[in-house]
Amino acid sequence: MHFTKLQGLGNDFVLVDARGKDRDWSRLAKAMCRLHFGIGADGLLVLLHSEEADFRMRVFNPDGSEAEACGNGLRCFVRYLVDQKMGSGDTFSIETVAGIRPARLIKDGGKTLRIQAGMGKPEFKPVDIPVALEPGKGKLFDIMMGDYPLEMSGRKLRLNFVSMGNPHAVCFIDEPVADFPLKNIGPAMEKYKLFPRGVNFEVARVVSRSRIEMRVWERGVGETLACGSGACAVAIAGQLLGLSDSKVEVLLSGGSAEVEWPKKAEALLTGPAEAVFTGEWPE
Repeated sequence: MHFTKLQGLGNDFVLVDARGKDRDWSRLAKAMCRLHFGIGADGLLVLLHSEEADFRMRVFNPDGSEAEACGNGLRCFVRYLVDQKMGSGDTFSIETVAGIRPARLIKDGGKTLRIQAGMGKPEFKPVDIPVALEPGKGKLFDIMMGDYPLEMSGRKLRLNFVSMGNPHAVCFIDEPVADFPLKNIGPAMEKYKLFPRGVNFEVARVVSRSRIEMRVWERGVGETLACGSGACAVAIAGQLLGLSDSKVEVLLSGGSAEVEWPKKAEALLTGPAEAVFTGEWPE
């Protein structure tokens, strides 16, 4: 089976053109994404035919679970389409579990430098995230349930809940995110009882109204160098809390991405993506 390894801000994926193929993608993701014993990746992207869009993308985490949304994966997916000349023009529509997502190429001198992906409209209702809130906790900021108090591993946290098609819990802190004990708190937060389908946990610090730094613990993956949907969740939470503007640069461990969210519209995620290498997987 032919595969291509791609990365966006250090968030890396194995992509398989699965048109005409039928496999146990969950099992394959576990094998291919495994570091040292496989290719090593944060996820498996599966390219399929679509009846509703130009192409269909499925995303499988290293633990075999399927993700509803993945911003960096979406940009890597489009990068593959561009490299393989599988589209005409500078725009694409991609079917995902979370809905159809548009993507646009940003070029300079005819060369694709970055890819902008539509990430859909955020959801804030607890049932849509989902999150099983305890009565009497948290405050309603505009349309978002935020400032939810939770103590974990001796740390007092304030959470803000956002769905980008997948669930996110955003925690703003005053200290540099590099100092936050994410490897201790992340695994516990991912599977905490509040989150019936697990959660992606982002810890963020506002640098200025136009810049936010963050780290992320991804559901089914662990800590990654970048998370596109997580960057959107952080930017949206920051805007609703009055901490940042509608367009921000999000600084991640693997580089920076740009997130723009005009309220009542879908979030736009812009950043680089590139192929790393290709190979053959022995079936």
